[in-house]
This record gives sequence, C-alpha cells and structure tokens, in this order.
Amino acid sequence: MDFEEAADAVYAAPAADFIATRNELAKQLKADGDPLGSTRLKALRKPTVAAWIANLLARNLPEELDDLLALGDEFREATADLDGDRLRELTPRRHQLLDKLTKEAARLAAAEGQKISPDVGQKLRETLDAALVDPAAGDAVRDGRLSSALRHVGFGVVDENGEPSNVTPLTDDRRRAARDRRRTPRAVEDKAAEVRPGRTGKTAEAGAAEPAEAEPAETAAARKAREAAERERREREEREAAEKAEAKQAFEDAVTAAQEAESTVEDLETQLDNAREALSEAQSLVHRLGSELDEARRTAREAQKHSREARKHYNRL
Repeated sequence: MDFEEAADAVYAAPAADFIATRNELAKQLKADGDPLGSTRLKALRKPTVAAWIANLLARNLPEELDDLLALGDEFREATADLDGDRLRELTPRRHQLLDKLTKEAARLAAAEGQKISPDVGQKLRETLDAALVDPAAGDAVRDGRLSSALRHVGFGVVDENGEPSNVTPLTDDRRRAARDRRRTPRAVEDKAAEVRPGRTGKTAEAGAAEPAEAEPAETAAARKAREAAERERREREEREAAEKAEAKQAFEDAVTAAQEAESTVEDLETQLDNAREALSEAQSLVHRLGSELDEARRTAREAQKHSREARKHYNRL
C-alpha cells in the first residue's frame, strides 16, 4: 500500500474511525519503508461532518457528481459568451441538481448512521455549489478527500472557518518537478565550473603562444578553481541537507502537536457528548419523577377524599 491508497482508505473510513484508521495505516507505511508517506498520512485532518458526507457522495455517486461538474463547465461557457438566455436556462438545472445531490447525500449518510442537521445540510450544499462554480474545488470534491466543507465567495473558495482553501493538492509528480527545477540552476553552475577555463580573452590568446612548459602551471590553476567550486558545491549541499532535515523535524513536530491537539479535541467532544447524554437522561428522569409526583398527589387527594367520605359515613352511624 502506498500513500495515495492509504489516504483513500482513511477518508473512506467511518467518521468515528478516522483517527484510528489513519494511525494504523501510518504505522503500516512506516513499517513498509515509507517514513515520509507515514508522516504525510499522520498530517491528514479529520473531516468535518459536512466534508465527510461530501466525500461519501463522491465515492458512491461519482457519475451524478460528474453531472454537476459538467454543468459548471456549461455555466462558465455561457458566462464567457455573455449568453443571458443560456444562463437563465441553466439556473433551474443548477438548483434541481443541487437539491437532488443533497438529498442523495442525506440518504447515504443515514444509511451510515449519520444524521444531517440543517447547518450541516447547508454547508454540504455550499460545498457542492463551490464544486460547480470553481474547477479546482470540483476536482477536490471529486477526489473525496475533503477535510472541511467549502464555500464559494466570489473571488475564490474558503473552508468552513472562512479561511482560503488550497483545494488543489500538491501531487508527487508536482513535487518532483519542483525539485528538478531547483536543481537545474545548480547543475548548470557546476557544469560551468567544470568547463570554465583558467583564462579568458587576451590572456588565453597569449597563453596559447607560450611555450609548452607553461601548461602545468595553468592546469594547476584550473584544478584549484575546480576544487574550489567543488568545495562550494559540497558546502551548499550540506547546508541544504541540514535545512531540509531541520524543516522535516519541524514538520514532524508540527504534526505531533496537531495530533495531540486533535486528540484533546476528541476527548473534549467525547466528554461533551457524555455530558449532553447525562443531561438528557437527567431531564428525562426529572420529567418522569414529575409525572410520578403528579400522579402520587392525585392519588393522595383521592385517598383524602375517600377518607373524608368514610368519616362522614361513620359519623352518621
């Protein structure tokens, strides 16, 4: 299993099992010799309820979601053409498709035991609308790895907290391409250092006319230049390696801190749920005891009434 497969499995897990699944697969990646993939996996954030439902929809109804993205392409084309009639024709389809997908998502979530509150339903609809409006958001929703619901605000896509959302993931191919671009200037410089002559211009021309016995001194100068360039290159690589190791350690520390914070949030959410459950049970108990008390009072009044009637009957005897 590689990182991509593990990430898909993590986001496909039930919401309650996200942390456990992520940690287990991260251990597996590390055991399989992929420590970087393990660290990247541990950095994945637990999805909010709305994001989890959007991911569920992407996995189970990909064709219907593709219809939404295709409708977004039609909207962009009509907008570019300033075709008002076409836009007015597409708008009802937009609302109908959003209604349909939201209902289908609610059905899928209910089958998984997850209820949708009005707030979550609104965030889900906003996420689907962002996927329609913004191609990058559409790709992110289609990938099924959202950690937060999305919302289109006219000039981009933001997450549930109103923060700009980087919905275009940096793939491994992009990372390799970026590294290659960084290496290119260095490679050119090293190559130039290897082939750079010891003299240029008139000095070189004059050297060509010198006797053969002058060549060893020139060769030594060129060798010193190459050695100096090689030392500089090694020192630069050592600095970059140290910076990379420091950045990696900082990243791992940040991941650890994020996991600890997430664990704290999980514990507090569990305590809150337990407190709410206890409160609900206490309220039910209060309601039941109140009903029993009312019934006992009615019984007591009836008993007192019968007692008075019995006393009156006894006194008449």
